[in-house]
Amino acid sequence: MPEDRSAALRRATKALAGLSPLTDELGRRFVDAGHELALVGGPVRDAFLGRVSPDLDFTTDARPEQIERVVAGWADATWDMGRDFGTIGARKGEQVVEITTYRTDAYDGETRKPVVVFGSSLTDDLERRDFTVNAMAVRLPDLEFVDPFGGTDDLVARRLRTPGAPDRSFGDDPLRMMRAARFASQLGMAPDEAALAAMRDMAGSIAIVSAERVRDELVKLLLGRDPRAGLELLVGSGLADLVLPELPALRLEVDEHHRHKDVYEHTLTVLEQAIALEDDHRDPDAVVPGPDLVLRLAALMHDVGKPATRRFEPGGGVSFHHHEVVGAKMTAKRMKALRFDKQTTKDVARLVELHLRFHGYGEGSWTDSAVRRYVTDAGPLLPRLHRLTRSDSTTRNARKAQRLRLAYDDLERRIDVIQQQEQLQAVRPDLDGTAIMALLDLAPGPVVGRAYKHMLAVRLDTGPLDAGAAEAELRRWWAEQPESANR
Repeated sequence: MPEDRSAALRRATKALAGLSPLTDELGRRFVDAGHELALVGGPVRDAFLGRVSPDLDFTTDARPEQIERVVAGWADATWDMGRDFGTIGARKGEQVVEITTYRTDAYDGETRKPVVVFGSSLTDDLERRDFTVNAMAVRLPDLEFVDPFGGTDDLVARRLRTPGAPDRSFGDDPLRMMRAARFASQLGMAPDEAALAAMRDMAGSIAIVSAERVRDELVKLLLGRDPRAGLELLVGSGLADLVLPELPALRLEVDEHHRHKDVYEHTLTVLEQAIALEDDHRDPDAVVPGPDLVLRLAALMHDVGKPATRRFEPGGGVSFHHHEVVGAKMTAKRMKALRFDKQTTKDVARLVELHLRFHGYGEGSWTDSAVRRYVTDAGPLLPRLHRLTRSDSTTRNARKAQRLRLAYDDLERRIDVIQQQEQLQAVRPDLDGTAIMALLDLAPGPVVGRAYKHMLAVRLDTGPLDAGAAEAELRRWWAEQPESANR
């Protein structure tokens, strides 16, 4: 037995033994009732990887109603929302477990929901699982390790294989192809040749999976340790053409007459650089604690408007005018299609729209008013915008990179100074709506809204005004309005 495999087994045995007494208690209850019970899936895999799994998943030959009888009097609470799939949930103290009857799942190729058939064999149950690294189990309460499909060797080799034929596995549940990309990001694993070939052949079948399930896998991929690896697998397998077509569309052809950056490679580099700028989530002072989904999505999508806006200019240049505006709309559309929540969609699209705002600052033409507007437009997204903008520099020209870095250092310094002076995060006009109505003797309505917007613009342009100056400016503005002639 190779030394690394032996070390993995020792580490797993120690980790699994540490799960007692809960697993021991539960295992004995099932055995005493004449049933089998095994710990399966992620907890077993993670024990080999030296990771702590927050979830405990069990499988058994008992049917749902039998599971409920066995855990009655042991569990503090149970629930059966997964009964149709053979799953009963239970809570013991602070630990939540799920116990599922041996089963096989299959899609009929047309609907988005699997057909569930209960089984009676642990080996058959493991064979239905997505990959061999998840097809290992530990029989309880004796901690007997079960690995009928070589998952241990695949873990050591960082290899993703399906327990049976990959076309059958992906046909049973096409989401497993997305899961392979997720594991590439989370666990540093890659599919073997057979699994990759099946992914390429069957990529189109992902269309029968609900947008919500696809989104959840994509989110887990992006929040993993190496999203680039997962995204490259999505693109290379053809899955991205269906679930995130904006990404492979960035692979613009580059010829000798119209040279420009490889936007696809640039995007993946920006994502990596943005991740490197996230704060340590363990730091109590973290502003953007990682992993941050909004920042990572914005980095991934920031240039998706480029293919639609690319223009070849006279002399061999290439332009992408207003790609940030187009990209923001494309981002919102894709995120809505993937059923992201409204706030996340709004935040990511806004960052895409603002990611070019900084360019031009290096010429020194920004007034304090422009800096105020930059802060106000970004609002609470400003810390993420800082990181996105900095990560968007992938030039190999060291002098240019340093110039951009120093320019943004200067902008952040100016923002800090102005914020300290004016508390810009809560910027308001010097006169609110009530004061405007009182000074101009107006009733609530559109005119008051226009006056408020004007005073806000003045506040951004000039900074705070004292009461007399603010009133004088309001009356000056009012004198120029057509409504004032009728008063």
